[in-house]
Amino acid sequence: VQLQASGGGLVQAGGSLRLSCAASGRTLSSYDMGWFRQAPGKEREFVAVITWSIGRTYYADSVKGRFTVSRDNAKNTVYLQMNSLKPEDTAVYYCAVRRNSRFGTTPTDFGSWGQGTQLTVSS
Repeated sequence: VQLQASGGGLVQAGGSLRLSCAASGRTLSSYDMGWFRQAPGKEREFVAVITWSIGRTYYADSVKGRFTVSRDNAKNTVYLQMNSLKPEDTAVYYCAVRRNSRFGTTPTDFGSWGQGTQLTVSS
């Protein structure tokens, strides 16, 4: 499966943005999908995940209450709605497929990384 994240850009603190992750080559409906981010000089970190079966969601504490992950299986697309953005949210955002039989939220639990999309939040 090939993933392509899009929707990033420059936004002021307190603003909102929605990222999209479109898939090709395979349907996403049977996969847990995750969002990660990587700021300059930092390791890639978990942001959110949505399960394939009932759409259960989990979030990093740093984004809980501000970000919402969702999926549209008919469009083979996963979204990340980001509200109340902060400068510390600035990073390249990636989507990925959680590997079969994995339940963690570390980057090694995920694969098929797409090209990221840059989010910059100005203060």
